[in-house]
Amino acid sequence: TIREPVVLKVMLYNIHLCLTYLVMLPQCERARSLSGRPEGPYRAVERADALVTQDFEGVDTLDKLFVHAVKRFSQASCLGTREVLSEEEEKQPNGKIFKKLVLGDYSWMTYEEVSQAVESFGSGLAALGQQPHNTIAIFCETRAEWMITAQACFRRNFPLVTMYATLGEDAVAYGLNQCGATHLITSTELLRTKLKVHKATDIAVSGLQHVIYAGSDEVCHADYPQSLAMHSMQEVMELGTKPENLSKEYKRPTASDLAVVMYTSGSTGKPKGVKMQHSNLIAGMAGQCERIPGLGSQDTYIAYLPLAHVLELTAEISCVSYGCRLGYSSPHTLTDQSSKIKSGGKGDCSVLKPTLIAAVPEIMDRICKNVNGKLREMSVIQRTLFKVGYNYKLQKVSQGADSPVCNMLFFKRVNLLLGGCVRLMLSGGAPLSASTQRFMNVCFCPVAVGYGLTETCGAGTISEFSDYSTGRVGAPLICSEIKLRDWPEGGYTSQDKPHPRGEILIGGPNVAMGYYESEGEGENDNFWVDEAGQRWFCTGDVGEVHPDGCLQIVDRKKDLVKLQAGEYVSLGKVEAALKNSPLIDNICVYASSDQNYLISFVVPNQKQLTELAKKNGVEEEWEELCNHTKMEEEVLKVIKEIAVTSKLERFEVPQRIRLSSEAWTPETGLVTDAFKLKRKELKNHYIKDIERLYGAQ
Repeated sequence: TIREPVVLKVMLYNIHLCLTYLVMLPQCERARSLSGRPEGPYRAVERADALVTQDFEGVDTLDKLFVHAVKRFSQASCLGTREVLSEEEEKQPNGKIFKKLVLGDYSWMTYEEVSQAVESFGSGLAALGQQPHNTIAIFCETRAEWMITAQACFRRNFPLVTMYATLGEDAVAYGLNQCGATHLITSTELLRTKLKVHKATDIAVSGLQHVIYAGSDEVCHADYPQSLAMHSMQEVMELGTKPENLSKEYKRPTASDLAVVMYTSGSTGKPKGVKMQHSNLIAGMAGQCERIPGLGSQDTYIAYLPLAHVLELTAEISCVSYGCRLGYSSPHTLTDQSSKIKSGGKGDCSVLKPTLIAAVPEIMDRICKNVNGKLREMSVIQRTLFKVGYNYKLQKVSQGADSPVCNMLFFKRVNLLLGGCVRLMLSGGAPLSASTQRFMNVCFCPVAVGYGLTETCGAGTISEFSDYSTGRVGAPLICSEIKLRDWPEGGYTSQDKPHPRGEILIGGPNVAMGYYESEGEGENDNFWVDEAGQRWFCTGDVGEVHPDGCLQIVDRKKDLVKLQAGEYVSLGKVEAALKNSPLIDNICVYASSDQNYLISFVVPNQKQLTELAKKNGVEEEWEELCNHTKMEEEVLKVIKEIAVTSKLERFEVPQRIRLSSEAWTPETGLVTDAFKLKRKELKNHYIKDIERLYGAQ
């Protein structure tokens, strides 16, 4: 009815302004300081009045959470395992023999079938003498049996003690002795390779009475002490299904009962067991799930990270609580190019076609370098077209849009690396570089970056999938709040400009109860309860809060080293900058306080270093190449070039380096299962090189 064009234009303009304001509103303020002061505490704007403690009303234990899921999704697929058809030996170009797997399809257990297995296994454990409130240990790879064990323990109120499958023998023995577990769940492979409790060995594990193993390999009971009863998981389930065992009544856990003691792999010292109550984990997952849009029964999650890591444990339980399918995998079989997949065979992603993936930055860095490596093999025209498409979509993504045409023309084949159906990825465990985050956003799907610790049940902050800024980890989850504590010694205070900075403190119902049997020790001083009764944990990380309430991690107290001349160097900051080079697969920067320069240990990319060597007339085998003085000099030149483009200070640039021919994996003991550097172990490993690089005679 409006005929005057000017009036119509004004109205349309006003509507446009209103819609723009509504769209931008959640971006303007995601969290706010309750006190009005720059140090906080900061809470998500949706829950500024009170923190969330549970996702579903009345569901306050992990046992109730699974029962709730089974009622809703009883006949839906729950846990999937891929069949191993055969194992073959494959000769590599260098003459080495690698074992490769020939794999079939995924076979699935429904929610109801998993629940029955949980009931049978829990009943069998009770029949073997396992008592409520007594700890039970699990030392096993990520697999369906791990989750079945966990749910059985949650249901029967057996506190589950988790240990990484890559922990060394001493660390495993330490954890088992400290927690006093009488029952241990493991796998046939770990029994054979890592858990050497054979007669011939001398690992003293006091109190251990029963070992229950998953897997199809044969176990010779005669190889183990007579005092140790050995059972297959199937035998324990069959024991549990006997009427006299299955009919016994038992008491379910309460929210305040201990659910998990999670031993951190730790970057320094002995492993520490973090005590998590049911209520802590329930609150943490409620916060995490709120940040995952559209989570539901249409989703398929690929499970390959260590379940003894809080990121994977909470991700899997969260997915199960919303009816998702969980398909089990491993880093060795994840993609078509993975180390244990036979040439021409399909990796787990290609078969499962997941929609959700959780990853540590190391995994994403490998994917990016893999794609970029293939791009370098293309023609100039193909590379140019890809770059044009990449830059165009990057512009669209930064505006909150997508580009279906670019997806079809340039990124469809790239997407097939992860099955072609991934809609969301979550990164956690360590800082994700800006270049990798942008690459994953453009070539694959939206990536959210999370920040949390074992001590906070993995919960802290998660960026929104619609937030394409880099370097930030999002606003506090609705279950937690953060404060900044001044650290003048490191140069960080809440009065810093343009943003307040300080040591990050996390508070909320997701904060764990402390460390197992460490009462009175200094480590538990990092936990405390404020006057309002809220639990807090001091993270040791340094962050800054942006005007919209989102957090950015800028440093770590333990990573800060003072050089002889008085300059402070953030080792993590330097490493993050230098890892952007395609020549560097991994790097550890080292500084001694009685020296005035940095040194570094570098794991070079084999293909890149070999090409660089040929350009310089050096042709050697891989190990000799990494020990070649000329190549150390050439890589150091590249490092100094990156340092300039990354705007590092002169004193932040390593002056001497050592190349490593061996990749750092959790199996080597030089990195954690989340691929964080173990600085103490790396120092010990390279002690002679440190003396050489610092000029010791």
